[in-house]
Amino acid sequence: MRADLDGRDDQSMMPEWLLSLVDPARAHDVGLTLSWHARTMVLGWGILAPLAILTARYLKVLPSQSWPRELDNKTWWRCHWMGQSAVLVLSAVGFGLALLSGQNTGHEQMHRSFGYCVLALGCFQGLSGLLRGTKGGPTSPAPDGSLRGDHYDMTLRRQLFESFHKIFGYLALFMMMGAVASGLWATNAPRWMWLVLSLWWTGLTAAAVVLQRKGWAVDTYQAIWGPDPVHPGNWAEKPAHAARAAIYSKKRDM
Repeated sequence: MRADLDGRDDQSMMPEWLLSLVDPARAHDVGLTLSWHARTMVLGWGILAPLAILTARYLKVLPSQSWPRELDNKTWWRCHWMGQSAVLVLSAVGFGLALLSGQNTGHEQMHRSFGYCVLALGCFQGLSGLLRGTKGGPTSPAPDGSLRGDHYDMTLRRQLFESFHKIFGYLALFMMMGAVASGLWATNAPRWMWLVLSLWWTGLTAAAVVLQRKGWAVDTYQAIWGPDPVHPGNWAEKPAHAARAAIYSKKRDM
């Protein structure tokens, strides 16, 4: 009988622990406006943004795709730009809600600093995507039939875009974690919120590690046009491109 009672006590303590606040000395009373600010930002940056990055990194070539015979699968591209566009819209809504609330918890200075950095990086990412240059190549030739394009030729403009877009994208991802964590602390969020987000990010990280080891991280250039050395970008200053192009060339000549 005693064991049964102890078992029931342990089971009842778990929901109570999950619903309890991280800091018992503070209340969790953020108001309607600020609570929706948190929801929109967590949905955008905490959930959609890392998922869109994972898609762009590892799903340029799908498992069902016979690469390099089947090229330029745009599933990853649509998921990435639509996902990140949704993040920017949610950011604008969340930022507006934060301004409307005017609420001061006394613990939000770090969150505000992280938040402004994330918003600035998000705006930069959106602008850099618009300024990435022309595509070119066999899948998007110019009206005169020319294959020239910033991406196909891997011009300096395209190389700078890829470098900055990737660097600032991952930087925004890490800043986002700081913004979300500091926001949860500032509002004294219950433990279940911390747990759910931690599990989500851990799951995405584990998936990234597995996919990286399985070789799913195919470069955008070769996902679109393949590793054939006839394409100029395959001999740009990228050792991985040149190595894969050389292997492809040998196999083709055999």
